[in-house]
Amino acid sequence: MKRYFFFILVLVSIKSFSQEKDLTYFIHKARTNSPLLVDYQNQIKISTLDSLLNRATYKTQVAGNFNASYAPVINGYGYDTAISNGQVVSALVGFNQRILGKNQINSQAESFKLIKDALIVNKKIAVKDLDKSIISQYIAAFGTETKIGYNNKITALLKEEETILKKLTRSSIYKQTDYLIFNATIKQQELTALQLKQQYQNDLALLNYLTGEKDTTFVKLKNPDLSIKADSQERIIFFKQFEVDSLKIKNADKLIDNNYKPALSLLGDAGYNSSFIYQGYKNFGFSAGVGLSIPIYDGNQRNLQHQKNSMALSTIDSYNKNFKRQYDQQLLLLNQKFNQSIETDKVLQSQFFVAEALIEANKKLLLTGDAQITEYIIALSNIISIQDAIAQNSVNKLQIINEINYWKSNE
Repeated sequence: MKRYFFFILVLVSIKSFSQEKDLTYFIHKARTNSPLLVDYQNQIKISTLDSLLNRATYKTQVAGNFNASYAPVINGYGYDTAISNGQVVSALVGFNQRILGKNQINSQAESFKLIKDALIVNKKIAVKDLDKSIISQYIAAFGTETKIGYNNKITALLKEEETILKKLTRSSIYKQTDYLIFNATIKQQELTALQLKQQYQNDLALLNYLTGEKDTTFVKLKNPDLSIKADSQERIIFFKQFEVDSLKIKNADKLIDNNYKPALSLLGDAGYNSSFIYQGYKNFGFSAGVGLSIPIYDGNQRNLQHQKNSMALSTIDSYNKNFKRQYDQQLLLLNQKFNQSIETDKVLQSQFFVAEALIEANKKLLLTGDAQITEYIIALSNIISIQDAIAQNSVNKLQIINEINYWKSNE
């Protein structure tokens, strides 16, 4: 009676899920709660602001300046008034306008664009990494849930057979030892049921941990229904990293060259500037000028900087080629594993049909008292092992699909 109550408790706990949740729910929660994605999004916004700040430096810079000084001459001692003017008061509004060529402006704008592009690429990869981890754990939990469902069927079958065997044992058709052996098998199933339930609770807990949710609800997971996605029409995001890094270095070369071009600035001010030596009330005015800077020689720094960038480009190209080789090999290996899982599934399904037929035959023999209990238990153990192998192979196949989609899709 206690054992029967235990099974009822386990079955009720598994069947009475409070709700169903699908893979999309957990992925959405994980993306929403991820501080890393928030960080990247804010960095992207900051890069836009940095670009606007840089553009602001191209505009005329206006500043107000007020200065007042007094240099007394006491008993003939003091600053030379030809230099100090004795006293000076100035209240000026000055302006400075840098004159930049179109190429300089475009190169600086490109540098900020490439910084933003790199952040966007990193964010997309972070999303893919997060999704992959969530999907992987979801598959693991769903696999455990599938095993629970099949274990319940085996448990129900054993309970039915136990009732029949108990009656036949009382009628002396089967020995008491046969019944005890069968009863021990049921107890083993009880332990398996408990272990699977605990494992599923832990799998759900880890899934919620990865999504950033504090949730201990015992929910039912829907079939992830994963399939291999079509090849992306865009350049795979992993290769985009190398492309952006190369463009950054090429743009850095342009910025280096721009630094060696003549720099022209328009200068000016307007306001009051007086030493009060002669008609101070008339010392309102303005001034204008031009500033020109021409680089002549810097110890060959320009050429050395270009050499450094050339080496950096060579390094990126080498990493890119190596990654491409590993990338292709990775997909070949994953597709090979996927095909192997399909072949394995066919063999396991074939074995399952035979094992199931053997169980059905033993059930009929049990009713007539002709079944060998030990053989029946071996047959039960065999079909449980096969079903576990089918469930594990299904999990492996879904994990492989998750890996393939991670590498070949930009979503």
